[in-house]
Amino acid sequence: MDELGQTKTGMGARLRQYFFTGIIVTAPITITIMVTLWLLKVIDSTVAGFIPPQYNPNHLLPFQMPGLGLVVSAVFFVVVGWFARNYFGSLIIKWSEYIVVRMPVVNTIYNTVKQVFETTMGANSQAFREVVLFEYPRKDCWTVGFVTGTTKGEIQSLTNSEVVNVYIPTTPNPTSGFLLFIPKKDLIYVSMTPEDAIKLIVSGGIITPQEKIKGQ
Repeated sequence: MDELGQTKTGMGARLRQYFFTGIIVTAPITITIMVTLWLLKVIDSTVAGFIPPQYNPNHLLPFQMPGLGLVVSAVFFVVVGWFARNYFGSLIIKWSEYIVVRMPVVNTIYNTVKQVFETTMGANSQAFREVVLFEYPRKDCWTVGFVTGTTKGEIQSLTNSEVVNVYIPTTPNPTSGFLLFIPKKDLIYVSMTPEDAIKLIVSGGIITPQEKIKGQ
């Protein structure tokens, strides 16, 4: 091939490289902005239905205020949290729970959801804060999971060793997965953070976190 043909081939390769580099650079930030704006729009439209039109800034101002629903939601939860911690608020909550727990089916849903949130979001909760490596679904085949707590009750009493609750998320949707009860001696506790483990799972292994040196 002549020099002109080689130059054209080299230029085409560089253009393709520049093209894919541009996608890699711009796609993450673009997708992040789009998802963030979509979430703000969903929250704003949902919260707007609870605000009377005469008090809604978006109806009073000549422009839309993005994130208004998010701010209103944050203020709402703070106010509810403050109210729940005073005497009269706690009385009202206890009275409401007294009614709910006596409603068939509804009481089961309420108690389950409440226990999950108290367990996972409590100040002393250790759920989903430890990442473990273990053999699954067969020997010499490894996967990562999240420790959600020490197994208690009948399951623990029926086993011969200390058992741990481990949640195995699926790829690429980590919100679905499996719950396994695994002997603690069979678990390898790894140093990667839960955030790094989620990236590893969601990406299907494409994003691999760097190994951390002990003591860092």
